Amino acid sequence: MTIALAGNPNSGKTTLFNNLTGSNQFVGNWPGVTVEKKTGKLKTDSSVSVTDLPGIYSLSPYTSEEVIARNYLLRDKPDAILNIIDGTNIERNLYLSTQLAELDIPMVLAVNMLDILEKRGVELDVAKFGEILGHPAVTISALKGTNTAHAAELAAELPLIVSDAPPKFVRFDSAAERTLGVIEALLPDSSEHRRFDAVKLFERDALVKARYPDIDHSAIERLIADAEAQLDDDSESIIANGRYTYIERIVKQFLNKRESTRKTPTELIDRFVMNRVLALPIFAAVIFVVYAIAVSTLGGFITDWTNETLFGELIPNAVSGWLKSAGAAEWQRGLIIDGIIGGVGAVLGFVPQMLILFFMLAFLEGCGYMARIAYLLDSIFHRFGLSGKSFIPFLIGTGCGVPGIMASRTIESDSERRVTIMTTTFMPCGAKLPVIALFAGAALGGGSWVMASSYLLGIASILLSGIILQQFKWFRRHSTPFIMELPNYHMPTLSALLRETWHNGWSFIKKAGTIILISSVAVWFLSNFGFVNGRFQMVSDLRFGLLATVGRMLSWLFIPLGFGTWQATVSVFTGLIAKENIVATLGVIYGGGSGISAAFTPVIAYAFLVFNLLCMPCMAAVGAIRREMNNARWFWIAIAYQCSFAYIVALVVRLIGSLIFEG
Repeated sequence: MTIALAGNPNSGKTTLFNNLTGSNQFVGNWPGVTVEKKTGKLKTDSSVSVTDLPGIYSLSPYTSEEVIARNYLLRDKPDAILNIIDGTNIERNLYLSTQLAELDIPMVLAVNMLDILEKRGVELDVAKFGEILGHPAVTISALKGTNTAHAAELAAELPLIVSDAPPKFVRFDSAAERTLGVIEALLPDSSEHRRFDAVKLFERDALVKARYPDIDHSAIERLIADAEAQLDDDSESIIANGRYTYIERIVKQFLNKRESTRKTPTELIDRFVMNRVLALPIFAAVIFVVYAIAVSTLGGFITDWTNETLFGELIPNAVSGWLKSAGAAEWQRGLIIDGIIGGVGAVLGFVPQMLILFFMLAFLEGCGYMARIAYLLDSIFHRFGLSGKSFIPFLIGTGCGVPGIMASRTIESDSERRVTIMTTTFMPCGAKLPVIALFAGAALGGGSWVMASSYLLGIASILLSGIILQQFKWFRRHSTPFIMELPNYHMPTLSALLRETWHNGWSFIKKAGTIILISSVAVWFLSNFGFVNGRFQMVSDLRFGLLATVGRMLSWLFIPLGFGTWQATVSVFTGLIAKENIVATLGVIYGGGSGISAAFTPVIAYAFLVFNLLCMPCMAAVGAIRREMNNARWFWIAIAYQCSFAYIVALVVRLIGSLIFEG
């Protein structure tokens, strides 16, 4: 038994999915596309699978989300649809509902956010609502979990109920209905979604047309042209207007709106956070406070103890004593203490900061504030020649650059998509946060300004890149419009926040236990072994190790930036495998924050940080860039631009910083 969750963006669909499935979730990709797919088992019945479809406004083939949702419903044939409807925007949500009804798949209408509806003085007759649309309707609160299990159980039972009642569809103008009747008659008997396919053929939907190569499409085109002439409109507008007319007529029968002069909490808050003058300063202040708590105050205190006491003294001393008593060789003690504990511990020491930061960012997204930031930055992006849709990849990229890069495929324009792919990794991702936190604490006075400035640096670099790339003919274009739902403000549930925090944190911990562990061991080995008097052996000084030899060969590249040492050089290159490796490498080489603070002046430390934030990302993200560009030439242009841009910005930081702070 499979239930598909379908609904508009920000209707509460994903919240409902998390509520129904809990931890029984599986994440993969939709067949043929690298877009995340979520499935899960119903908590109350493991035999029922739930699939969370992308948020969509219609089943038209205009966006990748709409194509994914439609293909799943038509090809994978779920047993039932649980259609989540935002109770505060019923009229708009019903546009999708009328299309889902034409698929003739058993469907339950779940009206969400009814508590907000009632506060606005709106009364909904749920029984009448379901009766008019011809599908059972229930009210739920996805956030609080009210009635959600009942809605899922009703959807699971629906396919087992045999009904003789004819399905209820939107009835269009008589001329359109006559044409639809003829088109439906032309469809073969094997057609499973006759009404849906007939409507889509009337709209000249290319994807549906391709599924019926054997029918007379020229005859259908003549029928459509006749209907358009009679109704004096194009076919798509005829269908769209018919749906809106139907919705406007039926809404009056089950929805009673009482006039209210009271401002809603969302309207009151938006008077400030969406204010033309105050919006961006408030956003900057919010980001500063978030990073101040996560890095400098609460997170900083816990991380200092974790780094200095737990991984700096307690664990190394305990393991060292055990190894000595076990008679371990010197190289074995060095490998475990300096290589594994020193490298992996340097990364894991920042887990407390990461978890606090992930929790706070999840709260900002869950409460509805991040959607406002998308809206605010959209107008700015357009001024700099970027697509408003680019904000979604940039936002996702703050968690991980790989899904952020993959999210760029929702942008229709090739040039806009390329710019987005090239600049998405300028945003500090989760892997870069330990690097930022390390240098903030070890060489930059522990200021929360370091973390906040890194975030703002990413935004500024994206905007500047928009200006730079516009100068080349390959990137000149007209920006496409960006439409995004602004949800009502609400308090996210603690369970949802903890689940999101743990999901992101666990991914970070797993990487520390695999890629970072292997890299730390390799860095320790290459640092501590080399050729002495023609013999390959363990060296007494890291300056004579293989890693130092290779680092000195390449360190000239970074002399203009101020960090032309072999230690800094090798950490840059190991960071190309995974950015956390920078922390692990410096932890192995310098042994802790005190060694780093002695090796880097504040200006050089910030230049080093800037370069690593903006240069080419880790190998996983590089692979994503290669796949999404789907062209070797554009791939190498993207990598060359990222490295060149990072080098120039770091050089400017070094020169200006040295002039101001070092004379």
